[in-house]
Amino acid sequence: MADILLIHGSCHGAWCWRDVVPALQARGHAARAITLPGHDGVRDPATVTLEETAEAVLAAATPDTIVLGHSWGGFPVSAAAETGPDRLRGLIFLCAYLPVSGLSLIGMRKAGPAQTLTGATAKNAAGTSYSFVPETAPELFYHDCPEEAVRIALENLCPQPIRPQETPIRLSERFESVPKAYIRCTADRVIPPEYQAQMASRLPPQRVFEMNTSHSPFFADPEGLAGLIGQIAKDF
Repeated sequence: MADILLIHGSCHGAWCWRDVVPALQARGHAARAITLPGHDGVRDPATVTLEETAEAVLAAATPDTIVLGHSWGGFPVSAAAETGPDRLRGLIFLCAYLPVSGLSLIGMRKAGPAQTLTGATAKNAAGTSYSFVPETAPELFYHDCPEEAVRIALENLCPQPIRPQETPIRLSERFESVPKAYIRCTADRVIPPEYQAQMASRLPPQRVFEMNTSHSPFFADPEGLAGLIGQIAKDF
């Protein structure tokens, strides 16, 4: 059985894993989720750094922990692996950005084949955070999710600090030494599936998997996701 730490994506929090944590626990795994710094809707987003999000991941992990990062969560989990590769058992990227050294998340998003978030976000007055536009979020993020889950998401989405996402990440052989797997979501409307395939091609083929879901498999198919995480964990 594995020790699993779940890291959310932009504008989300630990709440989005509410169905996946018990599904993993029912399979005998130790599972938990954390909310990254600056995702409480209270703190000044201008003060949040990429390094701080990495430290939060490492603080919640042990050398036996497999850390899963969803979407933007691919950046803090990668930064954590660069800082403390011996403090993680492995990384799973769930329809996530698999970072390229020297690029920021915003840089990687702009390099993608389609700009799916155009018109779907709104910045705060200071330009230090952005939020998802409620009118477009359901069809963009949750088009195959239960209505109750979509309601919960819309009630809990928070502003996303921009500073960590505009910070270039620096990666070395320390990051490369950590085992990795990628789960591509083939019905994703946020990170184009073909872009996910391009990023995942940097990993061994046997560590690349697919789910036929939206960008939110934690709501669309939590049982299937939990089963796949357990399958991947056996190879780490």
